[in-house]
Amino acid sequence: MIKIGLLSDTHSVLDDQILKDFSECDELWHAGDIGSMEVLEKLEAFLPVRAVYGNIDNATIRRACPLNQRFTIEGLDVFMTHIGGYPGRYTARVRDIIREDPPQLYICGHSHILKIMPDRKHNLLHINPGACGIHGFHREKTIVRFGIEAGKIENLEVINLGKRGEIKK
Repeated sequence: MIKIGLLSDTHSVLDDQILKDFSECDELWHAGDIGSMEVLEKLEAFLPVRAVYGNIDNATIRRACPLNQRFTIEGLDVFMTHIGGYPGRYTARVRDIIREDPPQLYICGHSHILKIMPDRKHNLLHINPGACGIHGFHREKTIVRFGIEAGKIENLEVINLGKRGEIKK
């Protein structure tokens, strides 16, 4: 089993608690709005990272991270982007991608709203880990941790990092 730490919308601030909560993970996935190369570099120094850029990310981050990530890991087909919507309310770009070739796991960020829900029409699971930075309208900072084995998601956990303005060192 491979263990994944999923986060989004750090907006240039990385709570050290995230690294503690992801200490047993094999990879980190960032669903965009990283905010600074310092955050990306700190994550990359910690574990292998798969990331996409978000709407606030500058040209340097956009050169380092693509708009979309599509990959297979442990037999699971994954599609990750920053702005994409959710089942029944996908953006036109994402709706076309999912309609043509649905992944098993679809991940996005942007909304700052934690959302884990199935898309029964396309037979996939949607995960938005919420936001874990201190900027935005969210009240609670959240991240998600899960395992993947033989094409299946196992042990999915939502981790609450506390109030938006709190930083744990």
